[in-house]
Amino acid sequence: MGIVLPGRFRRTESWLRLPVLLPAAGFAMIVAAVTVSKTAAQAGLAALPIEVPAPPDNATTPERVALGRVLFWDPVLSGQKDVACATCHHPAFGYADGLDLSIGANGTGHGPGRAFQPDRPARLVKRNSQTILNVGFNGLSGAAANAMAAAAPMFWDLRVRGLEAQALEPIKALEEMRGDTYPTERALSTVVSRLEANAEYRRLFARAFGGTQSVTEQNLGRALAAFQRTLVTTNAPFDRYMRGDTTALSPEQVRGMERFQSIGCLNCHSGPMFSDYATHVLAVPDNPKLPQSDAGARGEYAFRTPSLRNLGVTAPYMHNGVFATLQDVVDFYRRVSRGGGRRGGRGGGLNPAVSREAIDPLATQLNMRGRGQGDLIAFLRALDDPEFDRHIPERVPSGLPVGGR
Repeated sequence: MGIVLPGRFRRTESWLRLPVLLPAAGFAMIVAAVTVSKTAAQAGLAALPIEVPAPPDNATTPERVALGRVLFWDPVLSGQKDVACATCHHPAFGYADGLDLSIGANGTGHGPGRAFQPDRPARLVKRNSQTILNVGFNGLSGAAANAMAAAAPMFWDLRVRGLEAQALEPIKALEEMRGDTYPTERALSTVVSRLEANAEYRRLFARAFGGTQSVTEQNLGRALAAFQRTLVTTNAPFDRYMRGDTTALSPEQVRGMERFQSIGCLNCHSGPMFSDYATHVLAVPDNPKLPQSDAGARGEYAFRTPSLRNLGVTAPYMHNGVFATLQDVVDFYRRVSRGGGRRGGRGGGLNPAVSREAIDPLATQLNMRGRGQGDLIAFLRALDDPEFDRHIPERVPSGLPVGGR
């Protein structure tokens, strides 16, 4: 039997403690301080911690989580009341959407089958919808939960800091949730007015935040962030291995972990989240569905290093979803490290808008020679944890379809 660490909403100040099942033997090893000598790969990596950091002004309480959950699934937050946060972050697709480029306003359906409604403007979101599993750990760089939650890096271009601020941005975005219903500057005030007019939401906000004027833009962001901080996967085979269960990884996956280090992947994909949360220029080819090239952060074709957790349920990959499989991604890095062709197009060579000299040396100097790519991909699969919250509320306070159209 496993040992269950303290329950989901047992907190110490602003820290949320989440359940993790550890094999009894592994738990005993930790308690007894039995250590296993670390390899070079293990030295640069770590299991996810059990506690999720939260800002001092937004403790993760059950009331805020409950409010955030229904808000997350309620299309009342969108201009035409047809798109919910869950539209592009659905548990059936690892809290992503399975699309290369998301379809927000004017769409119908969920996941890879989502499409634009006939005779409505078809505006694709220009970037791939990242999973929000473990988003509460964004910025984490060590084994201890030492991320500054209020300043955690968000989005592919780092344009927003903190989950509370990030949660409000899609509500304002034309292609995502706002549509043509009202201008950007009126989006949040309009949504707050809708919530204030709903008696059930007034009660839920008062219960979560207190006071008589609790339905505010700030508390909307806080509630959504509180819920998202509960969406964690802290018990992948890799995590169990790093906590002392040497049987959690197969020999192939252990070889893949060492291959991960020897190639140079650790230079960017490090720490418990397998990300340095910095932007890098890689020359990923543009997605041909977009009318214009996406130049990323600072117009330099730089994009944030994504986490490598739960890749098995969050394809396709890269900032524009241009690679359908992990093998496609590995092949891309082989081309980068070998000065690959300039052929563009979906899944093609390198981006012709990026010179060879502009590509980050950490990418061009990767040691992709030799065999072992199968071991590498097997190791990446060891970062998957299927035991995450998939609960969908039966109804939302607005009475609209749960999860949108």
